[in-house]
Amino acid sequence: MTEIDTKTEALVSDWLTLPDVAERLGVEVTRVRQLVREGQLIAVRRGENRVLQVPSAFIGNGKVIKGLVGTLTLLRDDGFTDEEMLEWLFTPDPSLPGTPAQALGENRGTEVKRRAQALAV
Repeated sequence: MTEIDTKTEALVSDWLTLPDVAERLGVEVTRVRQLVREGQLIAVRRGENRVLQVPSAFIGNGKVIKGLVGTLTLLRDDGFTDEEMLEWLFTPDPSLPGTPAQALGENRGTEVKRRAQALAV
């Protein structure tokens, strides 16, 4: 769990608090905290109260979007910090098109993972 700079924060348009994530996933907040600890979700401190929040793009149809966990693992293995992962996931990529986060939400995870793997080269 990290704090992010304004540049990265500006890339992500919509955020959810951990209780909101829990509600959307139909689980307890403790389970959401576990997902963050395990690296399956990224939560950052935002706002005046420095409340932990997750990009809403990571949650769809009552679950963590398909391909996100594998992509986060690849990026983490490449040495990315949470902030760098958020920046990469929410920066438009003309070759996709859109952002990697949008592509994951549209079930185009293979394309995103291919790009994430290429970063390690």
